[in-house]
Amino acid sequence: MNLTIENILLVGSILLFISIVVGKTSYKFGVPTLILFLGIGMLAGSDGIGGIRFDDPKLAQFIGIVSLNFILFSGGLDTNFKSIKPVLKEGLVLSTLGVFLTAATLGGFVWFVTDFTIYESMLLGSIVSSTDAAAVFSILRSKNLALKTNLRPTLELESGSNDPMAYVLTLACLTLVINQDESILSMIFLFLQQMILGGIAGFAFGKLSEVIINKIKLGFEGLYPVLVIALMFITFSATGVVGGNGFLAIYICAVYLGNQDLIHKSTILKMFDGIAWLMQIVLFLTLGLLVFPSQIIPYMGIGLLISIFLILVARPVSVFISLMFFKMKLKRRFYISWVGLRGAVPIVFATYPLLAGIDKANMIFNIVFFISVTSILIQGTTLSVFAKWLKVALPEKVKPIAENDRYILNLPKSAMEEVAIPPNSFAVDKRIIDLHFPNSAFIVMIKRNNKFVRPGGSTIIEANDTLVLLLDNEDSLGEVNEILNSVKIA
Repeated sequence: MNLTIENILLVGSILLFISIVVGKTSYKFGVPTLILFLGIGMLAGSDGIGGIRFDDPKLAQFIGIVSLNFILFSGGLDTNFKSIKPVLKEGLVLSTLGVFLTAATLGGFVWFVTDFTIYESMLLGSIVSSTDAAAVFSILRSKNLALKTNLRPTLELESGSNDPMAYVLTLACLTLVINQDESILSMIFLFLQQMILGGIAGFAFGKLSEVIINKIKLGFEGLYPVLVIALMFITFSATGVVGGNGFLAIYICAVYLGNQDLIHKSTILKMFDGIAWLMQIVLFLTLGLLVFPSQIIPYMGIGLLISIFLILVARPVSVFISLMFFKMKLKRRFYISWVGLRGAVPIVFATYPLLAGIDKANMIFNIVFFISVTSILIQGTTLSVFAKWLKVALPEKVKPIAENDRYILNLPKSAMEEVAIPPNSFAVDKRIIDLHFPNSAFIVMIKRNNKFVRPGGSTIIEANDTLVLLLDNEDSLGEVNEILNSVKIA
């Protein structure tokens, strides 16, 4: 079956519907939803019952890059800086040195057990060197797994920030495969250029985006998420134009924005949470359609060998060496080693050799696909089990609520208060967004001239308004009063 304009929406919507319905119940059987999405794509493909022939690596790569933009940006928005600050050094070392060590260790093993050249081996190692943000975010959050001592922020920081390193290593090794006369020093320069410019651009676009979001008046709440999407793609593409790493830039930009007071922040977070899930489904369906299961079978043996080595040797070696200078319990190191999930990102990166047309591109792609599937099946299904074995899991009743979850979840409040705004209050003639209320206090309604006003981030407080507040606890009221009375108007 060939995809045409007439049937692409029908086929796509049916696949999306099946993925959502099947994925909803998959965890009852311990199967990660990502595997279900891949499986549905493979069943719908040319080797499956659907008979859809999709053999376009360039289109798949484009879909993959767009999807990764949304997945990384959503993950960045959900990252609370206060939670990652204590583990910032560990996360950054894992996402740089850890990725490099994984690529080098696995590349050496591939060179030893196959007929690949050293550069081809390092290319394969680089492609699968990073933990996959889509897999880690999705599985940890779907399992609702509560972990001790900053483990979860460490894992999510690593998975969200290590794709840029793997991307640079993949490009560098691919360049060496194609042009073996290329200097390794030029690859080091490429790495520094990509990471430094990507980091600077991410922070700069984050600051600029905050100003644009909070200052621009769009009139419609639903346009603000659209504005953020536009800013996200501008950040990614503009960073790439100047030679920086776009993936790193959008992640840093999103982390910065997620920790600022933004107009209609709740709407933005909810929208990105939904789109991130949509992009994960679309990405895994597309990659499932792209692969030909019959072509994977010849490489299952070597793929399984490489996958086992990656899970049991390369990943643990890279984690233990990277964290050797940090004080951390052994069981935490073991758990971080186990949560080395590979997913869609390596498969997307594996399309680069296909498009470059190198000799072993098809073999690399099929091996990488097999490694990703086995990683999600083996590691993804056992995260909870290993957390209990290693005693790093928290009981559900003591699980802390993430700060940004307060914007998405309908959390119960323990107190409701009304606060009158006198004419000399600091809040008069200021927008709600500029008051910087604590996350534990929400303005749910404003009484004004015997009428009720629905508040938004851009709503301006007027004299004699009465704010109706929902609070996590009564102590939050003191913080609110302190803000409102911090400065008096003369």
